[in-house]
Parts: sequence; structure tokens; C-alpha cells
Amino acid sequence: MLRTRIAVSVAAAAAGLAVLTACSGAETAQPVVAPAAAGGTGGGQAANGQVGNAAPASNESKLVVADVADIGQVLTDQNGMTLYRFDKDTAKPPKSNCDGDCAKAWPPLLATGDVQVQGVDKSVVGKVTRSDGTEQITVGGWALYRYAKDTKPGDATGQGVGGAWYAANAKGGKAGQAAAAGSEAGVVKLSASKIDGLGDAIVDQNGMTLYLFQKDTKKAKTSACNGDCAKTWPPVLSGNGKVELQGIDSKLLGSIKRQDGTEQVTIGGWPVYNFSKDLKPGDANGMGVNGTWFVIEPNGCKVGTTPSTASQAPAANSGTGSSNDNSGGTGTTY
Repeated sequence: MLRTRIAVSVAAAAAGLAVLTACSGAETAQPVVAPAAAGGTGGGQAANGQVGNAAPASNESKLVVADVADIGQVLTDQNGMTLYRFDKDTAKPPKSNCDGDCAKAWPPLLATGDVQVQGVDKSVVGKVTRSDGTEQITVGGWALYRYAKDTKPGDATGQGVGGAWYAANAKGGKAGQAAAAGSEAGVVKLSASKIDGLGDAIVDQNGMTLYLFQKDTKKAKTSACNGDCAKTWPPVLSGNGKVELQGIDSKLLGSIKRQDGTEQVTIGGWPVYNFSKDLKPGDANGMGVNGTWFVIEPNGCKVGTTPSTASQAPAANSGTGSSNDNSGGTGTTY
């Protein structure tokens, strides 16, 4: 079916919520690395469960620019492992907001002595003190991380995870065409798609599945998911206020202001979110979590009428039990 891309501003589209529609009840190829330069210290840094190849050979860290297939030039550590930045951090001032279980999935790149560089301007390299007192390397003010599911040099499986994690480039910006075309440029792209076992759904510019939260209310003025909840379920923010739609009626588009002052995109009156445990396009691990989270359809409705419609959905009878550890293992569910 031919789809027409529509670019509309969030502010202009908010008024269209009065005509909401009624609701009825691929694996990617492994990237390969072509290092811009080989070598380094030959060591790896072990921190918070990081997947490294060897212990450090000397008391130093190293940043190297390398080419990764399908992304382009990215920052890597001395072992060739891709380095990432987190949209929930801040660069001015530098601050890491990834601790606890987050830091196990995304081990911080800790500073061990002098930081050596190869293909990186030394003036943009810095350090930030983490909540546990350790020092984390920053580039352009953005704290750097590895991804625990990257197992060898050239892997970049963390790209776009949760709509908040991106491989970093030599200036600390987001690497890759998807990042450049998305929130880095202030443009959000939402498209109608199909998810295996679920059917019609909305995905973001990286192909990641989007969700609604039933503790929000339709046409709500703010989100009910903040703090730790928003780390597990990152809100889709409107960037510079421009949202591009493909296969979605522009009259369904709107926005709300969150507690932190950012603008979150709404479809059919529902604020929309990513799920931090969706690791690749096509994942829908958040479907039915706690009986309150559902994949959202292009018409602004939740997919199906019960969580059991999703093959990956955990049981959600009372909404008070566990959620297949989707809460991050803390005993709190969202």
C-alpha cells in the first residue's frame, strides 16, 4: 500500500485531537568493523559486567575512531568495542543518569589514568564523576558506555535501543544515518508498521515498537510515567517540535508537557513510549507488561483487547505480579 509521508508540527496538530478515531476492541546483519587505526594499549577495561577481551595492559584508556558497517565512523575503546551515549544524560553540565541495572546493561567507560586518543580531538575529551565516585570518560560532554550485548569488535547492537542509545561519533554526537535523521536533527519520524504476532503497530525512525500506558489517560495533560518508570519506558519526545508521520492520520498527532519540561508526542491522545528491553526492530517485549502497557496501533488504540494477544506477552492477571523481569529486577513494575 502506498504511504505518503506527512510532516506536521506538534503544536499545530494538537488541535486535531477532537477528531480522534474510535478504538476497536528481522534480524539485522552483524556489522563488521574496519578500524581507522589498529592497536592501542591492547587492554580492556572491566567495569560493571562489561564484555571485554582482556585486562588492561597499562593504566590508561584509549578512544579510537573506527568504521562500523551500516553506521559509519564511531568511537571505540582500545579493544575495538563500540561506545555509546545516552539521551537521558546531559552534556551541559556532563552527568550520567545510568546506574544500577542500567549500568550492568550499559557498562560505563571508566577513566583509568590518562585517556589516549586516536582520531579524536583531545580538547573534547573529559571526565564526569559518577554517583559511586568513579570517573567516566566523556566526549563533547556526553558520558560514554559500552553495551553488554556487544560481544566482539564491530558489534553495534545497541544502536537505537529504547530510542535513547546511540553509537557516539568523534565529537560526542550520535553516529549513523538513523540518528542523524531522527532526534539528533530534532525530527521524530513515526510510521505504521506490522509486528509479527501482533499486527498493525507504530514504530519510530529506528523501527522500534511504540507503546501506550493505561495509567495515562486519553487527552491527559501530562504523563504518569516519570523517574525510574521513564528509564524503563523512555518517552518519545518531539525534538524541535516537528514530527513526520507515515501511514498515520495527522489529526491524531498531539503533544503533552512532561514534569521535566520536555514535550512528549501523543497519538490519539495517548502519550507514546519506547521500551528499554526491546533490543532490535520488531521486538515487542513490552506488550502486556503489568497489564498496563500495550503496543499502540496507527489509529491510536492499543493492540488487541487483552495482553494474551501477544505471543511474547507475560501473564497479567492482577497487574501486581512480576513482569518477566521487565521491571529491571528491582521488584518494581511499571
